[in-house]
Amino acid sequence: MEFFNSELFLIYLLPFVIFFARICDVTIGTMRIILLSKGMKGLAPVLGFFEVLIWILVISKIMMHASSFLCYVAYAAGFASGNYIGIIIEEKVALGHVILRFITTKPAEELILQLNEKGFGATSIDAEGATGHVNIIFCIVKRDSLNTVVSYIKNFNPSAFYTIEDVKSVSLGIFPNSAYAKRSVFEIWKRRGK
Repeated sequence: MEFFNSELFLIYLLPFVIFFARICDVTIGTMRIILLSKGMKGLAPVLGFFEVLIWILVISKIMMHASSFLCYVAYAAGFASGNYIGIIIEEKVALGHVILRFITTKPAEELILQLNEKGFGATSIDAEGATGHVNIIFCIVKRDSLNTVVSYIKNFNPSAFYTIEDVKSVSLGIFPNSAYAKRSVFEIWKRRGK
């Protein structure tokens, strides 16, 4: 126990421990908030438990050594780093779905067919934009498939206007490897002919 009260521990190791622990609890907190925003409520309480447990341990150590400026800096730096790392992890895990809205002046049948052939559902509507007639295509995709769909759009129209938003929940739909996605191109064209 003398080691934990030694100058070596208090000056050098404690700030590092606080920094690392703060990264852990803020990363967990960032993931918890992201999961809640995506409607994934089951895991959030478990993450919240560990987030608060780590936070209490860290804050108690800071209060015991309130005169250490390095502990304050480590606490703040760990908080900032934890936010950044949490966001990076969430981007890599790519949880949930997004809605992609694509607006083009080009006829969109070719793009819709290509998306359907790859198993992505796409809905289009005719609309009027500032420059005249446009097609608006809506496509809800899993976040881990987003780059693939965006590449199809950019190949179809490199100067396309599109927006991407998070979707809280999805019911049914056409996604790769679903029963709907396994239809043949003939069935897709037959449906369009009606």
